Amino acid sequence: MSQRLYVLVRKDLDDSYKAVQAGHAVAAWLLHDQSWKNETLIYLTVPNEVSLYRWAYKLDFKDIKWVGFREPDIGNQLTAIAVKSDGQIFKNLPLL
Repeated sequence: MSQRLYVLVRKDLDDSYKAVQAGHAVAAWLLHDQSWKNETLIYLTVPNEVSLYRWAYKLDFKDIKWVGFREPDIGNQLTAIAVKSDGQIFKNLPLL
């Protein structure tokens, strides 16, 4: 079974920023791990940067690899993270 690439994006960003930040997270993932072969891509939202950090902590705790993107134009804030997963851990997050 192929794994999906999930991208968690901050809901508190402007709509156009969400799309760009999600794209940056996908690119960052591919720079670190080229095992995802452009299969299923799912964008999910989290409320804000604090939520992204909580997810990063949760993923680290479960030893799940993730890659984040920090946007230089807004003080290097964490704006999105990408995770290759079966998706069970994200089942309660809304789609973008």
